Amino acid sequence: MILECGCPSTYPDWHQQDVDLGGRCIHQVSVPMLLHMPIGYDAQLRRQQDNIDRLGLEETWPGLALVRTGMLRGNITRLLENTESPSHHVSWLPRPYQVYAHLHHGGLGSVRPALRDMQARLLDTGRMPGELLLGHLTCTRCADQRGGEKILLLRQWRESAVLRKRREKTTGASVKR
Repeated sequence: MILECGCPSTYPDWHQQDVDLGGRCIHQVSVPMLLHMPIGYDAQLRRQQDNIDRLGLEETWPGLALVRTGMLRGNITRLLENTESPSHHVSWLPRPYQVYAHLHHGGLGSVRPALRDMQARLLDTGRMPGELLLGHLTCTRCADQRGGEKILLLRQWRESAVLRKRREKTTGASVKR
């Protein structure tokens, strides 16, 4: 269920966990950006939600939108239940699609230390960090009623033999996750 303000009423409990999203069905739309800032973000979210409703698709966590930013273009991704659809916005994530999740309590301005910790944790375990996905779980309108601002940070990663060997060399022992 999506709240009146557009925020998800439920979201996955993936705090500090590795999650394989490979093979998951998604609805993805491209979003114009300027220096990693979405242009018309709310309008894009509404358009995507209207498209999902029009196609009769079922979301895994209704309202949970994962944003990947870029210099001039990014995308908004929503996880769907397994479905078949003729829409060019519906596709499947590649396998494997490993992400490390972190539930950040605070706004976008305070996310930097959490991202630094996530990256250090991945590198320490011999994994190469990839793209970052942000999922805003609360907005400024509902944050006070729902325990403050929350952002779900998902950092894609892949195994790196070079990083693992380098880590083993410096510690003298094998790396465990």
